[in-house]
Amino acid sequence: MKSLITVSPELSLKVLHPSEAGQLYSLVHQNRDHLRQWLPWVDDTKVPEDTRRFLSSSYEAFRQEMAVSFGIRFTGQLAGMIGFHGFDRTNRVTSLGYWLARDFCRRGIMRKCVAACVDFAIREEGMNRVYVRCATGNKASKRIPQSLGFTFEGVQREAEWLYDHFLDLEVYSILASEWPGTPEGL
Repeated sequence: MKSLITVSPELSLKVLHPSEAGQLYSLVHQNRDHLRQWLPWVDDTKVPEDTRRFLSSSYEAFRQEMAVSFGIRFTGQLAGMIGFHGFDRTNRVTSLGYWLARDFCRRGIMRKCVAACVDFAIREEGMNRVYVRCATGNKASKRIPQSLGFTFEGVQREAEWLYDHFLDLEVYSILASEWPGTPEGL
């Protein structure tokens, strides 16, 4: 499984090693309010050791080819994360999650990263179906699968607990037969 995907000259996806926990923790810490709106794990990331544990677990899942989490680097700076929660190799299905630090939003970065990841999942990992789940109110997150030709499948009611309330999640998917030639052509 690849540990590096070059999306464009200024944009790359790289599996983060646990030794990079300090940098990732700093990015999360600086963006707590921004990320907390939609991500239920932010309050559990209290100290750098929490991030190191996450990266250790993620790195081991990558080594075993069970899942992969990439750090997003834009012009050399860590900008966020994108990754597959796991690969169901029997049914050839995977789900994708992503987030960006506030300063990197509204630049088309995540759309390019999602396209590159879908291409990787279909062409290199043999997945037939890739899906994402977005909170119904998270318009920025929903625009990405919508713009890439994913099909809206429906709403999972009260599917995620976010600190003190449930969120409804919209499900979007794309099949290998629906995926265009290359992400660069999108």
